[in-house]
Amino acid sequence: MKNSIYIILICLLTVACDDIFEGINNDPNNPTSASFQNILTGAEVGNMILQAGETARRAGIFAGYYTGIDRQHLGFSQYTVTTSDFDNIWDDAFVNTLRNARVAEEAAVEQGIEGVSIGITQVLQAMTFGTATSLYGDIPFDEARFDVENPQFEDQEVVYGKVQTLLDQAIANLQLGTGRPPSGSDIYLDGDPQKWIEVAYTLKARYYMHTREYASAFNAAQNGVSAMDNGLFGPHGTGLDESNLNYQFFAVYSRAADLKTSDFMASLVASDAAVSPDINNYRGNAKTDETARWNYLFAVTGVGIQPNTVDGFAAQTASTSLVTYEENLLILAEAGFRNGGFGTGLQYLNEFRAFMNAGGYLSNANPADIQYDAYDASDFANGGIENPDNISSDDALLREIMEERFVTFFGQIEGFNDTRRTENEPVVRIHTTPNVGSDFPQRFIYPQTEIDRNSNTPNPIPNFFEPTRVNQ
Repeated sequence: MKNSIYIILICLLTVACDDIFEGINNDPNNPTSASFQNILTGAEVGNMILQAGETARRAGIFAGYYTGIDRQHLGFSQYTVTTSDFDNIWDDAFVNTLRNARVAEEAAVEQGIEGVSIGITQVLQAMTFGTATSLYGDIPFDEARFDVENPQFEDQEVVYGKVQTLLDQAIANLQLGTGRPPSGSDIYLDGDPQKWIEVAYTLKARYYMHTREYASAFNAAQNGVSAMDNGLFGPHGTGLDESNLNYQFFAVYSRAADLKTSDFMASLVASDAAVSPDINNYRGNAKTDETARWNYLFAVTGVGIQPNTVDGFAAQTASTSLVTYEENLLILAEAGFRNGGFGTGLQYLNEFRAFMNAGGYLSNANPADIQYDAYDASDFANGGIENPDNISSDDALLREIMEERFVTFFGQIEGFNDTRRTENEPVVRIHTTPNVGSDFPQRFIYPQTEIDRNSNTPNPIPNFFEPTRVNQ
């Protein structure tokens, strides 16, 4: 496919790759010796690994998307984690992605490349910082450079503010329209400045959602990703080393027996009682048929219900969703409701449903299996199809929006951000239950490598069940 990449080759440009590649690059090269265009590509591959690799699977276990059934992933499902469990995925953020994005920016400046190319590297940096602070809480920002031996950690709320500023700077550079990267080096959008601007605005909206600044999120999303083709996707191809990361995990390497889809997640979209873990949890109704989404997301294997590696979500050439039109629509729905009320929330929920009714992101959908008719206010009134338990109409609508976000973000880190952000909203939050005990995981813990090497790592180390500042 166009712009498909060989991750094994690109990994040689980065400092390290996720261990899913089974030790392929044990002696990687220093990125500072490569040209801007190669470093940019390496940073974008690093971002794919960060956003869709083990970090996303780990977040998926903690959010209730997956259930670990063997080896390390069984421990994660039982909330048995140690600091060393986070060594490699911390590096996915701060080495594989952030370092390469910063070196790419420096290389662009040295080579006299300005405008769009600088803006792209800034969006990548902002996305890395935003992901990292959402998961770990306080992180290094100003001093997150490799010439600083003991970088200072900054307050999570401060980091989010600096991420917003960085995205504003990126947008300003992208709006210049000049200095596009060499063709093919930007494997996401081939340097299209308008599409990158939309992506940057959706990221601004995403991070405003994290901090509960819903009016700002709504305003940013108004300028966000405006069509499916304008979203940020990681490309994959038919070669083993360029294959979709979930395909590699579930279909190629020996880890498929370690992890399955949780019963809760599967039951939300399983319309067939013969395969559903709990048909009473099915979210379909007279206006909604989730058969097509089930067929896109899942398949029944010898292990259990797992991602569809044949022609759906985890197919070999399936693109990795990073920043999408559907996310932007659902930000408009939730933030619109919280900021503008019932009518605004319903309007954008129905825009999302119209998108899905036309096939949406379901690449393998049979039109006969698709139904997402528009809702009206009566559907959320007492006794309506989205309010059988007679809660308030407002709560019924917000509950539906949050459930739709949970299902749509399957396999993405944002699901974990949502479950933590809304944990104290018992009527509308997703009703997953802790796998063990009574507490939900609240964060990724700092890695042992950072504890050992950085004397400024917070001490005492925040507990796995201690909310980050924005979720307190």
